[in-house]
Amino acid sequence: MSRPVRAPDLSRLKREGQRVVAVTAYDYASGVMVDRAGVDVVLVGDSLATVILGHTTTLPATMDVMVHHTRAVARGVQRALVVGDLPFLSCITVEDAVRNGGRLMQEAGAGAVKLEGASALTLAAVRALVAQGIPVLGHIGFTPQSVHVFGGHKVQGKDEEAARRMLEEARALQQAGVSAVVLELVPEALAAHISLNLEIPTIGIGAGPGCDGQIQVFHDLVGLFTDHVPRHAARYARVGDVIGEAVGRYAADVRAGRFLAREEVLS
Repeated sequence: MSRPVRAPDLSRLKREGQRVVAVTAYDYASGVMVDRAGVDVVLVGDSLATVILGHTTTLPATMDVMVHHTRAVARGVQRALVVGDLPFLSCITVEDAVRNGGRLMQEAGAGAVKLEGASALTLAAVRALVAQGIPVLGHIGFTPQSVHVFGGHKVQGKDEEAARRMLEEARALQQAGVSAVVLELVPEALAAHISLNLEIPTIGIGAGPGCDGQIQVFHDLVGLFTDHVPRHAARYARVGDVIGEAVGRYAADVRAGRFLAREEVLS
């Protein structure tokens, strides 16, 4: 697909049997790189609170922070669908959800927004957002904004009742109008079952290969951090090692008076 990806294209990809390729990115440079690589969706996740800002949870991400980073990513993306996360406490009311979703579209240039959970309030917010022309992605399973309720990063839907409830949540989100739903830390069999029972695509993270697409964090994907790799992450490079080596060589050259004197530095 060479033309820009829009939210309705995600269901079309599923109907055509094509997997949705999604990456979470947080700034202009990474937006440019993943877009040029041909991904379908670039999510500006509230996980930037942990990955970029060094917090231990996603909760410190505010609307102003999300608008700032989403705007930066959107400047770098020409083709992929840019999705901005609605962060913690941004959807206390339906009116809050519409106002803040509108900010991500109007101020930051997102093409869709994502919100967590499937409560009655969340479903009402989805319907109101869609009614205002704001495409929405859902997110169920482990939802990071509820990390303290879950008691940590734990797989969800492991027993029969929880699995039944999660399928109902996915169907309710679809009926409310979401364009796709992220399944995070969900057992493989359950994720595959949910995927088969929805018309919209599922996008998995730690949910196995049976989903209609996959999403990974840019920094995990390229190995920018080498001291910690999430269990569900796939690392395709070790960019952090390359950067560390380059900066180390630069530091050695400066201290030895060789900086700008070495031919290979200037080439």
